[in-house]
This record gives sequence, structure tokens and C-alpha cells, in this order.
Amino acid sequence: MTIEGDALKPDWPAPDRVRAISTTRAGGVSGRPWCSLNLGSHVEDNPEHVQENRRILAESLGLDSDRIGWLDQVHGTEVVELTPNNVGQTARADASYTRHPGIACAILTADCLPVILADSEGTVVGAAHCGWRSLCGGVIENLVSDMAVPPDTLKAWLGPAIGPERFEVGPEVREAFVKNDPEAAHAFKNEGARPGHFMADIYALATLRLNHLGVSGVTGGGLCTVKDSDRFFSYRRDGQTGRMATLIWLN
Repeated sequence: MTIEGDALKPDWPAPDRVRAISTTRAGGVSGRPWCSLNLGSHVEDNPEHVQENRRILAESLGLDSDRIGWLDQVHGTEVVELTPNNVGQTARADASYTRHPGIACAILTADCLPVILADSEGTVVGAAHCGWRSLCGGVIENLVSDMAVPPDTLKAWLGPAIGPERFEVGPEVREAFVKNDPEAAHAFKNEGARPGHFMADIYALATLRLNHLGVSGVTGGGLCTVKDSDRFFSYRRDGQTGRMATLIWLN
């Protein structure tokens, strides 16, 4: 079994030695409501099915399964560097980076935004889990800082996430972003939202953060997890469901 034909391969100007992929829900062994390539171990799926799905993923990508850096994601801003010594420890963090070939940074999502980064020389790669709390709190800023390369040498790709036509948020979310950066107000619209609520564009919010850091080469975005039930898991749409993974590594 392989997931190659179903996964998304970023179309971005990363160096040749950089590899990246974003899975869909197809290609695994999990039953409903996690069907079928659920990669999250925290969503009450059969652990044996999750383990098999992760094995399928690693085999399809030519990676050692014990060199994929899964995280215990908590909607925070912590960043971990993945090395041969810690890659299997499931760090409590929402972003990771590595300079070691064959070690993959992995982010699990089902509406939150996965953001991957690579420098133009192909020396370091990173990935961030951007729910609104972690994005607003500075997880991208922390990741870019820890990668320790000039931000203008970084390229970024934004994976599938809840789109601006489906991401309704309360006023406290808008206030949190606008307090940090008044320009963020442009990413919130009243149209289509309940009274006092807003439709938020998480792609625009992440791009704004990246641009302010000096990362101008931002691609991706535009794939809504809520709308596309055939390809994507969505927590907001389905409640109990699986998780997709976005991975990046150096060859």
C-alpha cells in the first residue's frame, strides 16, 4: 500500500535536497470516523491502525519510521530541534526544525494550518502547527528565530487548513491579532458571520507574520479542509475524526 498518489507535494522553490509532503485522508487502514490514513495517536483510533498508518507513510516516503519527529501538540509556541538523539521522544511542542538529513519534521492537523520552511541553501528545514492560538502567540516567530538563518533566505509553504469562508471566530480572536499588529484587521470579515463574529483568513494571518519577519517567498494556501470532505479530515466539520500530516526533511 502507498500514499504517494493521494498526498500533496508542495509546489515551491525549495532546494532539490528538501523533501516535503502533506497527506490526505486516503491510503490507510483506519475505519470510520478516522478513515483511512489517520496519523494522530490522540483521537481514540485503534493504536494498531495508527501504527500501521505511520508505517505505510514512512515506507512510502523512504523514511525510517523512528526518524519521523511526531510532536505532542498543545496549541503553544514551543519549538524543538530534532536530532538523532531525540527524534523518537514525542516532544511537547508545536514546531520543530532539523539540520540532520533523513530526520523529518511532522505536524498533525485537521483544520489548523501547517507551515513548512526551508532555507535557500538546503541546510535547515522546519514545520509549525498554526492554530490561531499558537499563530497569535508567536510560534512562527520562534521557529524562524531558532532556525538561525537570515529570514530572507527562507521559503515557506502553507498546507491545507480551514478556509476563510468557514473559519468563524469570536471577537476575542480578532482582538488578540489586531492588538499585536493592526494590519491583521484585514484578515477578518463580517460577511457570512454571526452577529459579533468574524470570518478569519488564517492563510493571510500566517503570511502577514512571515512577511513581517522578512520571509517573502510564501506559497501554498487555498485548500480548505472543511469544504473538501473527500480529501481532508476536519475537526470543525466532523468532531471526532483523524489527523493529516505535513512533513519536511533533508535528503
